[in-house]
Amino acid sequence: MGIEIERKYLVKGTDWKKGTKAQLYQQGYLSTHANRTVRVRRADDKGYITIKGKSEGARRVEYEYVIPLQDALELLHHLCEQPIIEKARYRIEYEGLVWEVDEFQGENTGLIVAEVELSDEHQKVKLPSWIDREVTSEPKYYNSQLVSHPFSKWESSPE
Repeated sequence: MGIEIERKYLVKGTDWKKGTKAQLYQQGYLSTHANRTVRVRRADDKGYITIKGKSEGARRVEYEYVIPLQDALELLHHLCEQPIIEKARYRIEYEGLVWEVDEFQGENTGLIVAEVELSDEHQKVKLPSWIDREVTSEPKYYNSQLVSHPFSKWESSPE
């Protein structure tokens, strides 16, 4: 069984961006059920489909498979919930871990989130100076939730 153990944080400032290059992502959701999500992703010239289980703390079941790019594009534009999530992803090595910083675009512009995958739920993590606060257990920061409740609408909608 594939298991993902990941913690998620808000990012402050721009120091994290120095000397890093972005990879552009488009992703959409075929299912955003509370107990599972099915995501389609385009990362440069590759396509992926990912099935994730319900988050339990920082842990959840995850299966990801490469699919033909053309299939991913067709799914994104014809079957996925709209709007498509667009983001620039930066990979930053810090203290032996790889941080993935997502700078969202489109309806989620202004939101910057960092994720770090761990080998154990209780693994100690030394936080870079550009980390603001942890949001691992706050569903509104899940990419799957940003489709129906984009960051640009947060001020005008009740939480």
